[in-house]
Amino acid sequence: MTSRIPRDSRLRLVRPRTLAAAPRAMTQRPARRPAPRPPEGTPAPAELARMARAVLAGAARVARWADATLSSGRHRDGTASGGTDDGGSEAKGTLSDATAQRAATDLSLTPDQVRADWDIARLAGLVEVHGGTARPGWRLRAWNRDDSAVLRGWVAFFDAWSLAHPGPDGREPAAVAEVVSAMPQVLSFLQLSAGPVPVPQLLDLLEQRVTELRTERCEIPYGPQPEPVESPAEDTPLAPLLDWALHALAAVGALTCADGQATLTPLGSWAVWVKLEQICVAAQSPAGNIEQGAEDMLRGCAQLRPNAARAEYRAWLAARPVGSAVTELLGAARGEDALLRGLAFEALRVVGAPAEPDVRSVADESYLRPYALLWLAEHDGHDPEDAHLVLTREEATWLWVDTAAAVADHGEAPLLVRHLESAVQPTVPALLDEVRAVGHPRTVQVLVALAAAHPDPALAKAVRRAAFQVHTGGN
Repeated sequence: MTSRIPRDSRLRLVRPRTLAAAPRAMTQRPARRPAPRPPEGTPAPAELARMARAVLAGAARVARWADATLSSGRHRDGTASGGTDDGGSEAKGTLSDATAQRAATDLSLTPDQVRADWDIARLAGLVEVHGGTARPGWRLRAWNRDDSAVLRGWVAFFDAWSLAHPGPDGREPAAVAEVVSAMPQVLSFLQLSAGPVPVPQLLDLLEQRVTELRTERCEIPYGPQPEPVESPAEDTPLAPLLDWALHALAAVGALTCADGQATLTPLGSWAVWVKLEQICVAAQSPAGNIEQGAEDMLRGCAQLRPNAARAEYRAWLAARPVGSAVTELLGAARGEDALLRGLAFEALRVVGAPAEPDVRSVADESYLRPYALLWLAEHDGHDPEDAHLVLTREEATWLWVDTAAAVADHGEAPLLVRHLESAVQPTVPALLDEVRAVGHPRTVQVLVALAAAHPDPALAKAVRRAAFQVHTGGN
């Protein structure tokens, strides 16, 4: 005979999981798009990573020096907001004169070389600036063992080529910006050519693309207009700017330029191919949600398995400015649907570092705090399996209830029962006591759904009693 006395049922102590787990049990596996193959002749990833490590060797060296020398707290004033010795002001993340000189002495470099390598390290993610403090990035930790981390670091450096090597002095800024905007098409042409291309041919292509950009942004207002006046950018010759762009891209390891011809390096050809693949994904999102708002996109992704959902997030993000995309995702996370809250932060994981300031700014909002703290912990280098340790017991319990609400709304009864295993409390009575205490607005509905789903009558009775007590405000 089954006892009707509520038992002190033990719960298996496991890591609390966010809502990313909920959609997995609710959906069926969609058809998978075969992974695209790089062009024939592209070196293996290990060889590409070796090339990337060679390009970024100086940056990695300075980043390791900073990690070993500055991490103890000595001379920390030289890493983040670092004031200069002459009383000037430096931007966050720059090196003070004293620190640059010290690094130059230790590494047998000049201070200018140290500063250049430090800037490259920041662009490649080997050094990250958080809240005014510079510290080693996760890519530096993985530098010797993770080829994919190295390649992502180099691609980040490649994307920032115009920051690593700013435009020539005395040139019209608008013209420089136009050339930067036009260079992806020039690089695509180089990639498709698969060999040396004469610079005059690239100049013709650049001029055509710049003309297209100027035409695209030309707006004709209603009514009579004065005679058009050419902007200074239109009078700027493009040949010197193309020369600057090619040499800047050569400096980051993307191409070589000699004898009046430009050729992509194997690393540059692979990177451009990756970018073209991303454009194709953005143009044809896997599940067709690219034109939807954040909420509808996330609802569509709830029907996908994790890998397919991440591909959809990437496509959706690729079609939008990062800032507005992050704002829209956080807006969706603030809604009443707990499932969308968890999925929004999964999409923000795809965004990565650019989302950090916005995620940090919402860490004080009760509905978003546990998600934001987990996101920030993983971003700061915590192992995802241990990230939950940053949560207080109350925050972990709140997250458990929020996740249970998502499962109750969108999942199946067995999944809700299995969700008990993710609670941090070791017993059901302890869980119920702390669930009642956190004051989540969905507590009653969660407990009622759990009581209806659980096969153990005694446990279900205890859960129903807890739901009634929350509903009536009793003990």
